[in-house]
Amino acid sequence: MIDHIAYDDEARTLRVWFYQTGDYLYYDVPAFLFEGFCRAPSAGTFFNAHIKDHFRHLRNPGRRRFGPNG
Repeated sequence: MIDHIAYDDEARTLRVWFYQTGDYLYYDVPAFLFEGFCRAPSAGTFFNAHIKDHFRHLRNPGRRRFGPNG
């Protein structure tokens, strides 16, 4: 489900790349959650429990779109 993640400390923004749907930005995410995400035995389980539906998010507006599925 999750390809990889990155975090911007200054902006408190988490970027999550999903295999099927591209990358999304999650705003106002505390650094300790990113650190926990990195250490989690299951990225998907951690994401579902601590990130999904807990933070404002948008599909990465800077993402270049290719093909019919974006």
